[in-house]
Amino acid sequence: MPSDKAPPDSPEEWLSRALSNLKLASCNQEDICLEDLCFEAQQAVKKSLKALHLKYKIEFRYVHDLEELITSLEKNGLQIPDEVKEAVILTNYAVAIRYPGAEVVTEKDYYQALRLAQAVYEWVQDLV
Repeated sequence: MPSDKAPPDSPEEWLSRALSNLKLASCNQEDICLEDLCFEAQQAVKKSLKALHLKYKIEFRYVHDLEELITSLEKNGLQIPDEVKEAVILTNYAVAIRYPGAEVVTEKDYYQALRLAQAVYEWVQDLV
Protein backbone atom coordinates (compact mmCIF):
# COMPACT_ATOMS: atom_id res chain seq x y z
CA MET A 1 0.00 0.00 0.00
CA PRO A 2 1.19 3.53 -0.67
CA SER A 3 2.70 5.37 2.26
CA ASP A 4 0.80 8.55 1.38
CA LYS A 5 -2.56 7.36 2.67
CA ALA A 6 -5.62 9.54 2.59
CA PRO A 7 -7.28 10.51 5.89
CA PRO A 8 -9.03 7.51 7.50
CA ASP A 9 -12.48 9.07 7.14
CA SER A 10 -12.09 9.88 3.45
CA PRO A 11 -13.84 8.03 0.63
CA GLU A 12 -10.46 7.57 -1.05
CA GLU A 13 -9.01 5.70 1.92
CA TRP A 14 -12.03 3.42 2.19
CA LEU A 15 -11.81 2.75 -1.54
CA SER A 16 -8.11 2.01 -1.15
CA ARG A 17 -8.95 -0.59 1.49
CA ALA A 18 -11.68 -1.98 -0.77
CA LEU A 19 -9.10 -2.41 -3.52
CA SER A 20 -6.84 -4.25 -1.09
CA ASN A 21 -9.69 -6.65 -0.27
CA LEU A 22 -10.47 -7.06 -3.97
CA LYS A 23 -6.86 -7.97 -4.72
CA LEU A 24 -6.87 -10.48 -1.87
CA ALA A 25 -10.10 -11.95 -3.25
CA SER A 26 -8.36 -12.40 -6.60
CA CYS A 27 -5.63 -14.63 -5.11
CA ASN A 28 -7.19 -17.95 -6.06
CA GLN A 29 -4.29 -20.28 -5.34
CA GLU A 30 -3.94 -23.79 -4.03
CA ASP A 31 -4.50 -24.08 -0.27
CA ILE A 32 -6.57 -20.87 -0.04
CA CYS A 33 -10.17 -21.58 0.92
CA LEU A 34 -12.73 -20.22 -1.52
CA GLU A 35 -14.81 -19.21 1.50
CA ASP A 36 -12.02 -16.87 2.61
CA LEU A 37 -11.72 -15.38 -0.87
CA CYS A 38 -15.46 -14.78 -0.96
CA PHE A 39 -15.21 -13.04 2.42
CA GLU A 40 -12.60 -10.70 0.91
CA ALA A 41 -14.96 -10.04 -2.03
CA GLN A 42 -17.73 -9.16 0.42
CA GLN A 43 -15.37 -6.85 2.31
CA ALA A 44 -14.43 -5.10 -0.96
CA VAL A 45 -18.09 -4.44 -1.68
CA LYS A 46 -18.84 -3.28 1.85
CA LYS A 47 -15.92 -0.85 1.95
CA SER A 48 -16.71 0.44 -1.55
CA LEU A 49 -20.29 1.18 -0.55
CA LYS A 50 -19.16 2.88 2.66
CA ALA A 51 -16.75 5.01 0.61
CA LEU A 52 -19.76 6.20 -1.36
CA HIS A 53 -21.61 6.99 1.86
CA LEU A 54 -18.68 9.13 2.94
CA LYS A 55 -18.49 10.84 -0.46
CA TYR A 56 -22.14 11.92 -0.21
CA LYS A 57 -22.01 12.53 3.55
CA ILE A 58 -24.58 9.81 4.28
CA GLU A 59 -24.36 8.27 7.73
CA PHE A 60 -23.97 4.50 7.91
CA ARG A 61 -23.78 1.86 10.57
CA TYR A 62 -20.77 -0.43 10.82
CA VAL A 63 -22.58 -3.49 9.47
CA HIS A 64 -21.85 -6.35 7.08
CA ASP A 65 -25.35 -6.11 5.56
CA LEU A 66 -24.88 -4.98 1.96
CA GLU A 67 -28.61 -4.59 1.39
CA GLU A 68 -28.79 -2.05 4.22
CA LEU A 69 -25.93 -0.07 2.68
CA ILE A 70 -27.44 -0.13 -0.82
CA THR A 71 -30.90 0.81 0.47
CA SER A 72 -29.38 3.73 2.34
CA LEU A 73 -27.77 5.01 -0.85
CA GLU A 74 -31.05 4.63 -2.77
CA LYS A 75 -32.98 6.51 -0.07
CA ASN A 76 -30.50 9.34 -0.53
CA GLY A 77 -31.15 9.63 -4.26
CA LEU A 78 -28.48 7.45 -5.85
CA GLN A 79 -29.46 5.29 -8.81
CA ILE A 80 -28.04 1.83 -8.10
CA PRO A 81 -27.15 -0.35 -11.12
CA ASP A 82 -28.69 -3.84 -11.15
CA GLU A 83 -25.30 -5.53 -10.92
CA VAL A 84 -24.54 -3.57 -7.74
CA LYS A 85 -27.91 -4.57 -6.30
CA GLU A 86 -27.11 -8.18 -7.14
CA ALA A 87 -24.06 -7.96 -4.86
CA VAL A 88 -26.32 -8.19 -1.80
CA ILE A 89 -25.91 -11.97 -2.08
CA LEU A 90 -22.33 -11.51 -0.88
CA THR A 91 -23.61 -10.61 2.58
CA ASN A 92 -23.75 -14.38 3.20
CA TYR A 93 -19.95 -14.46 3.04
CA ALA A 94 -19.53 -11.93 5.84
CA VAL A 95 -19.60 -14.13 8.91
CA ALA A 96 -20.72 -17.75 9.15
CA ILE A 97 -19.27 -18.94 5.84
CA ARG A 98 -15.75 -18.21 7.08
CA TYR A 99 -15.84 -20.92 9.71
CA PRO A 100 -15.46 -24.69 9.33
CA GLY A 101 -18.75 -26.51 8.98
CA ALA A 102 -20.45 -23.79 6.96
CA GLU A 103 -21.81 -24.48 3.50
CA VAL A 104 -19.22 -25.14 0.84
CA VAL A 105 -18.42 -22.45 -1.72
CA THR A 106 -18.03 -23.70 -5.30
CA GLU A 107 -15.74 -22.31 -8.00
CA LYS A 108 -18.87 -20.91 -9.68
CA ASP A 109 -19.85 -19.13 -6.44
CA TYR A 110 -16.35 -17.75 -6.08
CA TYR A 111 -16.16 -16.36 -9.61
CA GLN A 112 -19.60 -14.78 -9.21
CA ALA A 113 -18.49 -13.13 -5.96
CA LEU A 114 -15.32 -11.85 -7.60
CA ARG A 115 -17.24 -10.50 -10.62
CA LEU A 116 -19.74 -8.69 -8.42
CA ALA A 117 -17.06 -7.23 -6.17
CA GLN A 118 -15.15 -5.94 -9.19
CA ALA A 119 -18.32 -4.39 -10.64
CA VAL A 120 -19.20 -2.61 -7.38
CA TYR A 121 -15.65 -1.37 -6.87
CA GLU A 122 -15.46 0.02 -10.43
CA TRP A 123 -18.87 1.70 -10.13
CA VAL A 124 -17.92 3.39 -6.86
CA GLN A 125 -14.49 4.33 -8.16
CA ASP A 126 -16.14 6.21 -11.04
CA LEU A 127 -18.29 8.16 -8.56
CA VAL A 128 -15.57 8.91 -6.01
